[in-house]
Amino acid sequence: MAHAEHGDQAAGTTPPDASARPDGPGQTDTTLHFTDDFVAQVASYGPDVSGEEQNAISALPSGSALLVVRRGPNTGARFLLDSDVTSVGRHHNSDIFLDDVTVSRRHTEFLRHGTAFEIRDLGSLNGTYFDGVRIDSASLSDGAEVQIGKFRLTFYASRVDLARLASR
Repeated sequence: MAHAEHGDQAAGTTPPDASARPDGPGQTDTTLHFTDDFVAQVASYGPDVSGEEQNAISALPSGSALLVVRRGPNTGARFLLDSDVTSVGRHHNSDIFLDDVTVSRRHTEFLRHGTAFEIRDLGSLNGTYFDGVRIDSASLSDGAEVQIGKFRLTFYASRVDLARLASR
C-alpha cells in the first residue's frame, strides 16, 4: 500500500481559483485557492475521523481515494485506492486482503475512472453493500459506507478532486 505524502494544503481546502497566473516563461502557478464554504464542507469529516485520518485524507493526490475500516477485525486500517483496479477478498493475492470467512476469496473490486471510483461485486456469497443497500455495482461518493462481509469501510475521495468538482 502506497502512502500519501502530506502537502501544504489544510484538511478543509477548497476549489481552485480558475485563473492560473504565470510565474515565469512557460510556468503556471498551480496554487489552489479555496472559498470558506468549501472549507466548511470538506472539514466536516464526522466524529469518527481522527486527526491522523484527516491528515491522510487531506494529503490524497488527485485520482486517489482512501478506505478506512470502521467496523470489523481491522478497525482503523486504511487502504489507499490509487490504481485503475483494486481487488478485495480473502485470496492472498488480493490487493486488499480481508481475512474473515464472511468475505469471498474474490469478493469485490474498486474501479477508477479518471478521478471517480466505482465498486463492483464479483458474485460474492454475502454480497457487497453501498450505504446499506446490496449492489452489483455503484459509483462511490465521498463519505459513503461500503460493507464487505463483516467489514464496514468509509470511502474518502481526494480533496483536490472534490475541490475541482465544486469549482465547476
